[in-house]
Amino acid sequence: MVVHLATRDDETARGARAGFIVSKAVGPAVTRNKVKRRLRHLAAPRLAGWPNGTDVVVRALPAAATISFQRLSRDVDEALAILSRSRRC
Repeated sequence: MVVHLATRDDETARGARAGFIVSKAVGPAVTRNKVKRRLRHLAAPRLAGWPNGTDVVVRALPAAATISFQRLSRDVDEALAILSRSRRC
């Protein structure tokens, strides 16, 4: 999983947003959609406390299709923790 962070400075920014990139390399459409649903489910509560204007882009790698939900959850937590630390610098 590759995660990128961007911030918007406009005053109309409401809440943090997440975008997901799941390419055909991850698998067929059913598999890609399953990975996107899992990522959306994991990201929503975790981004709720982030400042307005925060954009997070998550690019799923092919391994995301085969790992367990618990492992994906840990990976998302680790990636967001790294972003959170880099955001404070």
